[in-house]
Amino acid sequence: MVEIRIHGRGGQGSVTAAELIAEAAFFDGKFSQAFPNFGVERRGAPVVAFARLDDRFIQLRSQIYEPNYILVQDATLISGTNVFAGAKAGTVVLINTEKDASEIEVPKGVIVKTLSATKIGLEIIGRPIINTILLGAFAGLTGLIKMASVEKAIRERFTSEIAEKNVLAARRGFELLTK
Repeated sequence: MVEIRIHGRGGQGSVTAAELIAEAAFFDGKFSQAFPNFGVERRGAPVVAFARLDDRFIQLRSQIYEPNYILVQDATLISGTNVFAGAKAGTVVLINTEKDASEIEVPKGVIVKTLSATKIGLEIIGRPIINTILLGAFAGLTGLIKMASVEKAIRERFTSEIAEKNVLAARRGFELLTK
């Protein structure tokens, strides 16, 4: 089973990102889950969302405490919350930042990849939308979900014009982080 934790701020689409990852995995024939962890926080407050992917039925229903992958939608969360909680050697962290991965202090053995999703969102979508870009980047980085499935999930979630801009942005993330 692969476990993914997404850190963001209210309004950034962390929950939507988790749901789109799970949907794309479902389209790939996998079992998946997506669920949030937040209370009554307002826009801008820290939010955590989770996704699980597996080739077998997932019976586990708890939060994710030792993720294989962590997506950080807002790099300012690194200093304000413990986004690396439960990260172990081999955990891959994808961070939306203009910084190089070598500039970010992480626990020993954690692998960091960076991508300026905000810049891509402004360029392609015209707004700092980042969740679909990180989704595409996650697909490219891991190979756990197919880009065609990511595109299908985006098109099923959003209306035509918004969907197409988000698909283009996700493709850019995919291209930049494909192994």
